[in-house]
Amino acid sequence: MEARCLSLNAANQFRLDGKSALITGGASGIGCAIAMRFAANGAKVHILDLNLTEASAVVKKITESGGQASASACDVTNQIEVISGFNQLFASQRVHILVNNAGISQIGNIENTSETDFDRILRVNVKGYYNCIHACVGHMKSNGGGVILNIASVAGLAGLADRFGYSTSKGAVIAMTYSVARDYVGHKIRCNCISPARVHTPFVDDYLRKNYPGREKEMYDKLAATQPIGRMGEPEEVASLALFLCSDAAAFITGSNYPLDGGFLSLHG
Repeated sequence: MEARCLSLNAANQFRLDGKSALITGGASGIGCAIAMRFAANGAKVHILDLNLTEASAVVKKITESGGQASASACDVTNQIEVISGFNQLFASQRVHILVNNAGISQIGNIENTSETDFDRILRVNVKGYYNCIHACVGHMKSNGGGVILNIASVAGLAGLADRFGYSTSKGAVIAMTYSVARDYVGHKIRCNCISPARVHTPFVDDYLRKNYPGREKEMYDKLAATQPIGRMGEPEEVASLALFLCSDAAAFITGSNYPLDGGFLSLHG
């Protein structure tokens, strides 16, 4: 067979022109960065978040920059609310991309993780993803396919101290990704996930202020040093990988988990 080289306009493969993307937890942190990056590359973005005020602020930034965006309040743990919100969106547009990002963290080992805390993290991080895929996959099937991207974590792959509930939930997200990819590859639906290590988000800053008052910089540097590359990731770096995986440039990729970890899994220790 004759070898083929990419044309000079191959960079357009990373564009999302004409596509609509639904992003959960898009009001801050990684979700916000993904929403901004997708909109900057031509996607029509819809943000679902518990905090409608912050989500609307992200929408304003996007529209003021010439992008297209909207937002609505939604509790991803409530299936009736999720289905209702998704159906309202489907009535006016086709959704090509679903990014499951809304999630929470929890600190503790199996002994000091209460049943209430364990149930809560599974309800948000696992059932929330299930609810959104459950509500969206039929729409994608009926419209010729789509892309589902789940935000997981290196905690789902490695044993992190005092992250029992969180690690359990993210391990489930990775397995969920493989299962959905296998079941729907024949329907032209791709499903992948990204597993970041520590990313510098408002959650990290709030955690340090709450647990280490007066020692924030010391503890930040300590946490950052756990990545062999010597720093935490940035939300925009996760967004760059998300853009690739949801673009046509990644059309041959499904059922894959992408660690984004500064060498944590392969070089740590």
